[in-house]
Amino acid sequence: MYYIIGVVKENLTIPATYDELKTLYIAQQEQVGAFQARIAELTHELSWLKRQVFGQKAERYVPNGNGQMAIGLPGAAETAPAPVVTQKISYERQVSSPEAKNGHGRNALPAHLPRVDTVLEPEEDVTGMQTLGEVVTEELEYKPGKLFVNRIIRPKYAKADGSGSVVTAALPFRPIEKGRPGPGLIAHVLLSKYVDHLPLYRQEKMFKREKVSIPRSTLGGWVEGGCRLLSPLYDRLVRKVLQTDYLQADETPVKVQDDHIPGKTHQGYFFAYRNPLLPAIVFDYQESRSRAGPMEFLEDFQGVLQTDAYKGYNEILTWPGVKALGCFAHARRNFFEAKDNDPARAEAILKLIGCLYAVEDKARGEKPEDRLSPEERYQLRQAESVPIMKDIKTWLDTEVQQTLPKSAMGQAIGYALNIWNRLETYLTDGRFEIDNNLLENAIRPVALGRKNWLFAGSHDGAKRSAMIYSFVGTCAMQGIEPFEYLRNVIDKLPGHPQSRIDELLPLIKS
Repeated sequence: MYYIIGVVKENLTIPATYDELKTLYIAQQEQVGAFQARIAELTHELSWLKRQVFGQKAERYVPNGNGQMAIGLPGAAETAPAPVVTQKISYERQVSSPEAKNGHGRNALPAHLPRVDTVLEPEEDVTGMQTLGEVVTEELEYKPGKLFVNRIIRPKYAKADGSGSVVTAALPFRPIEKGRPGPGLIAHVLLSKYVDHLPLYRQEKMFKREKVSIPRSTLGGWVEGGCRLLSPLYDRLVRKVLQTDYLQADETPVKVQDDHIPGKTHQGYFFAYRNPLLPAIVFDYQESRSRAGPMEFLEDFQGVLQTDAYKGYNEILTWPGVKALGCFAHARRNFFEAKDNDPARAEAILKLIGCLYAVEDKARGEKPEDRLSPEERYQLRQAESVPIMKDIKTWLDTEVQQTLPKSAMGQAIGYALNIWNRLETYLTDGRFEIDNNLLENAIRPVALGRKNWLFAGSHDGAKRSAMIYSFVGTCAMQGIEPFEYLRNVIDKLPGHPQSRIDELLPLIKS
């Protein structure tokens, strides 16, 4: 039996059946749900923008309360492992107490620095007095780096046989043929530009303070000549990095001056590839973010490729012999950014992920000698990380059914579930990292440099940047001082046999 009631429709009161009213109610509920999802999405976006403008951007998370796990999963009491339930995770910086300090807490000045002694005698007459010792006060002083002229003198000798022949020593190979800069100056200009982020026009002004005029165009020629000399060594470094079965990949944008449109810049990309086993890194410049760049660069790669979920790598990950490894830092970042939108769920999942990272901290050790071997790290993960991963998966499967898909938390859960198989891969081998953070740290100097030099002058200039970033980044991973390394190889490369070029690679730990 149907009941006829009155409803307002288009400003008219008309009778409606129960079925019509039910349909209208369902439609309105769907509309309310859509509005709620949109409100949650905009609220999350507003919170993110406020954090970017006014707040800290670091992904630091400290749990509320006493840090105990309170997830509320069905059956959690029976299945949750002890480390997940009871472990307290805190990433707060540890500050030593005042009692732990000695004196005023100053560190000793480095012992390797040369000492210049200045002896101050008392103004009064000390004749006949006994010397008791001395009071030494050290201060750290600085003299600006000085340019100097390196004179290569080659005596000329006439043979005694009366032939008139002259004997002179051969001129050593020069970094730039018929050029005037020495290897140390070229290395200095390169590092000042790409590591200290000093554009050439600033370097020109700095040289003027030394009363030496070096036009910006000349400095640019030295940069180009130095990179041309280093190019074969860079190609060899690329091949070395790719000779592995485990590689990390990421990318970062760079603006490049567009010759066709004055005053405009082109959006290019540095693709970074890190070999964690050497360790070493190479940067490859591409004019776009399309999949063509990494596909060409990695065409011969076979092994595990660790990336975020950027679609440009998807086809590579389908190649025979290539396996995908996910980045837990990217998955965690999504939950961290959703904490203002859904704090209860965010706290729950961030605590669980924090337990995973606590295991990684244990494997890394506080000192280098405490670091676990790959096999030991694999065994530790199997014992402690695998149960935590099971709890994370249970939580994701449960909460995905109770979360709006388009909300910040819904998208974070969906992202993690979509790449879950990739995230689990790090548990299969102790050599694999849980995330790409070490690679992102190596890319960070590029982002810092962009704030200084703003854009590359050309696509060729961007390629030269990628080359120097590769050498400097690898030096940092190997513990090599970059200036001495570059000065040394720039000096040796012109006369070095190509068959022995591997001797000049910055891979002392390989």
